[in-house]
Amino acid sequence: MTAPASTDEVRRVNVRYHDLAAAEYDTKWGIGYGELGRRQVVSKLGRALGRRPPRFERALEIGAGTGYFTLNLLRAGVIGEAVATDISPGMLTALDASARELGLAVETVPADAHELPFPDASFDLVFGHAVLHHLPDLAGAFAEFTRVLRPGGTLAFCGEPSLYGDRLAGVPKRAALLAAPMWRRLLRTPPRRHGHGIADGHDHVSSKPEDLTEEQILEWVVDVHAFTPADLSRRARGAGLDTVRITGQELTAGWFGWANRTLEGTAEPERLPWLWYQFAHRGYLTLQRLDRTLLEPRLPAAMFYNLLLAARRPG
Repeated sequence: MTAPASTDEVRRVNVRYHDLAAAEYDTKWGIGYGELGRRQVVSKLGRALGRRPPRFERALEIGAGTGYFTLNLLRAGVIGEAVATDISPGMLTALDASARELGLAVETVPADAHELPFPDASFDLVFGHAVLHHLPDLAGAFAEFTRVLRPGGTLAFCGEPSLYGDRLAGVPKRAALLAAPMWRRLLRTPPRRHGHGIADGHDHVSSKPEDLTEEQILEWVVDVHAFTPADLSRRARGAGLDTVRITGQELTAGWFGWANRTLEGTAEPERLPWLWYQFAHRGYLTLQRLDRTLLEPRLPAAMFYNLLLAARRPG
């Protein structure tokens, strides 16, 4: 599908999709706020920065969603005071609920990235996870990131899809759809009635628009960018940032994860066995370690599914 052309339409679709997804978002993406979640988030930020994250006294997350990064960084002591923005009221409601449950103080502010309602030089860290590719006005957003950063402040974005890696991710997705009927039979799991589609009499999953939920249809159009390392570097430098660092993350883990999520989307989730979820989770973590230790130090950043950006406001 072609992404919506206008800024207003991109915004409307993203708000609607993320409001629909908010209630089940943490479950869908395996988000947690225990020791594993903290370790994962601190590790991602550290790889973006190229060093162990220092403490940032006041931090702003762009497109915070349900709070995966903000809440885990607060619990890890990496950030002191946290402000979280998002255009989705549903996501911010979920974040507030998780923060209360964890006993954490977070200020949540509905805001567009290209119109941040904060004074100049307000934050030591501006960061985000899997958000830049949703933003229609990247030039305006990067200008705002620079404006609200204090001199010497740090910018860090993780989990942005690379152009080449995004194309590669289509291979395991298509392979998983082809394998899905056999996979469901092996697990003795019925096909999903409201997922990627509904099963017909031949145990095939239909992908006709009328068989998809609104959330699934919108999921195909909310991503409006995929980046090359040069793209991200140019955006950061064009906004007046320096010490720009671009790295890649996840190759085999990304393929494994996309294949598994595609398979799971064709089955009734409550009928999938616990052992499958254990296999998927442990396999992903194992391949993450493989990527981190063997592939990420040796291969060009553009090959990986995710790109990480770090930069600094001069001063």
